[in-house]
Amino acid sequence: MKEFIYYSKSAVTAGNLIKDNLMKAGRMDIVCNVIISAFFTSNEMRDDVKFHLIFDGPPQAPRHLVLESNEEMPISKKNVAGLIKRMLYKSPDSEGLLEVFPGALIEKKSFEHLVKELDSEGKDVLLLDGKGKDIREFKLKGNEVFIIGDHEGFPSDKKKFLKKIDKVSVGPRTLFASQVITILHNEVDRKE
Repeated sequence: MKEFIYYSKSAVTAGNLIKDNLMKAGRMDIVCNVIISAFFTSNEMRDDVKFHLIFDGPPQAPRHLVLESNEEMPISKKNVAGLIKRMLYKSPDSEGLLEVFPGALIEKKSFEHLVKELDSEGKDVLLLDGKGKDIREFKLKGNEVFIIGDHEGFPSDKKKFLKKIDKVSVGPRTLFASQVITILHNEVDRKE
């Protein structure tokens, strides 16, 4: 299972704020591209992905969305934004995952709480950072969770929290989050 966390400081946390212009919904266009890169290859859907999204934008931050690939997951490249919109409409105001659709869950949970929870489960939580250890030199164990920030990066309080997290890099250039996910998939695929 390949597991990712995508953090967005500005992604909106209410379904009614997602309209036709996804850029105005806290760069929901980027979120959609990241999800497509995480779940889809050229001609099929990956069956081994768990994707955590943390939205810290207005009006009801934070929101933790979980997407897990399975045969019943109601997602296609065409309707990613619609799925997120429907999930946010059904979002609870408390912790505890609510399954909105098969493989699509949502709750109120902070980024820090999620990272600590995954770490306590024995996951190897890694932050994607240009100054990190090259992923090709890193010994992957199969229990990694890769943290990727949005186009704005992490706010100062999150940066402070992330100082203790091991850092890995996918190469010498700064890339789009969706490209980082594609490269991570490729590196893990090659080692399997």
